[in-house]
Amino acid sequence: MTRILADLPDDDIKWLDQLAAEQGKSRAQVLREAVAEYRAETTPAAAKEWLSVGFGAWKERTDLGDAVEWQRRERAASTRPWDDDYEEVRAEFPDLFDEEDDRQRQIHLDMLAGKYPTPKKPSRK
Repeated sequence: MTRILADLPDDDIKWLDQLAAEQGKSRAQVLREAVAEYRAETTPAAAKEWLSVGFGAWKERTDLGDAVEWQRRERAASTRPWDDDYEEVRAEFPDLFDEEDDRQRQIHLDMLAGKYPTPKKPSRK
């Protein structure tokens, strides 16, 4: 095992000594364990492990009802009046939209149809 010399602020040394005393370990042992844990968390294998930990994390939740329906509703909530699928989403989730959304949709459709004149750019002279 290689020895190292590291400079740490006094407050960190005090904290480290207190932690070591609470755990009944040496300062060096606490540092070795911290480095080993940090190394394990930052390796590519650890990143893949987080995927497996997170996968299915909500599978036991019953407050959401059908998970697929919940996800579809969450996505529908971000639909805006100028989105191509506005009518389909509004028909499926009418409670997510109001009269203002419909008004904005009509303005958008009118603009696409050319009902509003395009402002002329000021000429530079």
